[in-house]
Amino acid sequence: SPPMKNEPLIGPTSVSKFITIKIKDTLQPNTTYNFNFGQSIADNNEGNPFNQFKYVFSTGDYIDSLSLGGKIKDAYSKDAESFVSVMLYEANKSFNDSIVYKENPRYITNTLDSLKTFKLENLKAGKYLLVALKDYNNNNKFDPKKDKIGFIKHFVTVPNDTLYELSLFKETIEFNGYKPVQASGNRLLMGYEGNMKLVSSRPKISLKNKTETISTIVSQFPKKDSLQIWYKPLKVDSLDLEVTKDAYVADFKLKIKDQKKDSLSISALYGSTLNFRDRFTLETTTPLTNFDNSKIKLITSDSIPVAFTAEYDDFNQKLFLDFKKSPSEKYSFTILPGALTDFYEKSNDTLIYKVNTKSTAEYGNLRVMLQNVKKFPVIVELTNSKGDLIASEYSQSDTTVEFNLLEPALFTLRLIYDENKNKIYDSGNYLEKRYAEEVIYFSKEIDVRANWDVEQVFDVSI
Repeated sequence: SPPMKNEPLIGPTSVSKFITIKIKDTLQPNTTYNFNFGQSIADNNEGNPFNQFKYVFSTGDYIDSLSLGGKIKDAYSKDAESFVSVMLYEANKSFNDSIVYKENPRYITNTLDSLKTFKLENLKAGKYLLVALKDYNNNNKFDPKKDKIGFIKHFVTVPNDTLYELSLFKETIEFNGYKPVQASGNRLLMGYEGNMKLVSSRPKISLKNKTETISTIVSQFPKKDSLQIWYKPLKVDSLDLEVTKDAYVADFKLKIKDQKKDSLSISALYGSTLNFRDRFTLETTTPLTNFDNSKIKLITSDSIPVAFTAEYDDFNQKLFLDFKKSPSEKYSFTILPGALTDFYEKSNDTLIYKVNTKSTAEYGNLRVMLQNVKKFPVIVELTNSKGDLIASEYSQSDTTVEFNLLEPALFTLRLIYDENKNKIYDSGNYLEKRYAEEVIYFSKEIDVRANWDVEQVFDVSI
């Protein structure tokens, strides 16, 4: 530190009593340089590392001795990643915000493998931009498509005894579409970058045969960053596709071949046991356009009819059938022919699904009492040991949140301050100088056991 344009050669890598540093760059005048060897030097006999050895020299008359420190956290995840770079950029006359994308920093350090704290040393007095980067490319430059970034909005001054906290987040990438490919005789597939959680974030897509606009349905390709563009088969050599989203506009011309067409197939998302917090869900291979609830029957094991409601998520091609579940009960869905019709006017054959529920004693309940909430609304979430979201509750004023009928497990609890009130977590943006929405984790895992009622105080100020 400061980083050099051309990496120095450090050797030998074999057994030796000497280390040689061959500099392949022009050194800056009146600058203090710091070589931090971390744990890369070890003695030959025992293999014990010479921990955090530094070699410091100056091209000027003295060695700069000021420092700046702090800690690293992840804006959303409970634990920050290892080997995070922390950088200082001089706020001089040539400074602009794009410097993090194009230039090396003036000073750099690393949190290494186990530390979540940092200390930048041998600094000269001045005004700086302070940035943390999980630099997957290892090039000391911010790549929003891959890297996580954390920053302090205002310039920091050195000397300064403030301990700074930098929260790392992955920016939400602006929408960008790739050239579509023909996936079948009635479907195109288009890869994309960006976030599709909100309807407002999805692009507008127009498919044309010369000047004629063709009716389409756009849905998400399962578990991939790709969109499915469904259209009714027609005999043409090519089609034109226009994709627009805010400032993004793209036109594609596609050659169309005679291929096998996708057909309607329906499958249940869950197995035979339906938990109380789950919705009975059907997935379809082609998008549905019509439902006839009179042709769907739900009965108990005693043949008692059960009322239900149907909701279709066209973007994810999922049909939810909701009903009031009773404990230790068996249910049977009978979906008669013609109940479900897809975009191509194809309907289902007779479908029968049998599911059962457990007794309430096989589940646990969790009541969370929030304390010292700074502002509302908040999102309170439960995740499992893998980090998968299990349950979520949205509160606009209530300080008591209940998660009932949970499968027994160890849970992680977190609270999100929903600044823009859109009911989802929003990441930050470096150029907009916008931090990610604040996330607070409960310090311990919560053990919810079968037939237990757990009450947990969550002081979000700690």
